[in-house]
Amino acid sequence: MDRENEIRDGEAAVALPAQHDAGVYFIGRIHTPWTSRLMTPRQGRADGPICHIEIFEPWQAAVDGVEQFARLEVLYWLHQSRRDLVRQSPANDGTSRGTFALRSPVRPNPIGTQIVELVGVEGNVLTVRGMDCLDGTPLVDLKPDRSLFKPIAPPQPGDFETG
Repeated sequence: MDRENEIRDGEAAVALPAQHDAGVYFIGRIHTPWTSRLMTPRQGRADGPICHIEIFEPWQAAVDGVEQFARLEVLYWLHQSRRDLVRQSPANDGTSRGTFALRSPVRPNPIGTQIVELVGVEGNVLTVRGMDCLDGTPLVDLKPDRSLFKPIAPPQPGDFETG
């Protein structure tokens, strides 16, 4: 078994459901220096290499105004990740945990998130630092970093009550 898809001691896989619940539009592609999952950093770094996020038509108009933000949250589809592991044993860890207790790219819905520094925007291409995914990774969404926003209004009585 190749190392990228191995099942380690303590890991468990399940059969995947026959059908999907929803569709996702890939709105672009991420270009990074990494072509192997074994070489990709585990987490992006603010001082990491320059990467590019290409936005496809018809989504290019959605880039308008993004340059006013220093940081963006990038959501992407980890297209080469397994989707069937429910227990995982992180490399060099020696333990086994449930998938939802880890930040592993191996997930039922392999959606990655990363906060990146926006270096520049030229047309439909965003230049960023801080990515941690393979070259050619499909882009799901972009949002301004939520930590840059303040709450719209203070909490009101009843806001958090459940019926």
